[in-house]
Amino acid sequence: VQLQASGGGLVQPGGSLRLSCTAPGFTLDYYAIAWFRQAPGKEREGVSCISSNVGSSGAGRSEKGRFATSRDNAKNIVYLEMNSLEPEDTAIYYCATDTLSNCRYPLRDYSMDFWGKGTQVTVSS
Repeated sequence: VQLQASGGGLVQPGGSLRLSCTAPGFTLDYYAIAWFRQAPGKEREGVSCISSNVGSSGAGRSEKGRFATSRDNAKNIVYLEMNSLEPEDTAIYYCATDTLSNCRYPLRDYSMDFWGKGTQVTVSS
């Protein structure tokens, strides 16, 4: 299983970005999908997760109040919407799954079975 995070880039403080998580050949809506990030010199931390039973009209739980996770089952995509971005949000963002249907909190990177390549988010003026 290969997950792929995309949608990162350079954004000014206060701006927004929407990241996407895709997985060709793998049905994301069967599983809980988590988002993690790793900033330079820091440990990887969980930021959000969405369980499998949350449909396309629902939202997952985010550890950051400015972030929201949702999924589009028809497109097989999970999104991480990030608003009011701050320089401290600069990091590589990853999506991952432990192949369970419900999110387990707190989010622990060592609990994840599959990871994808991350996408760089840089918040700077």
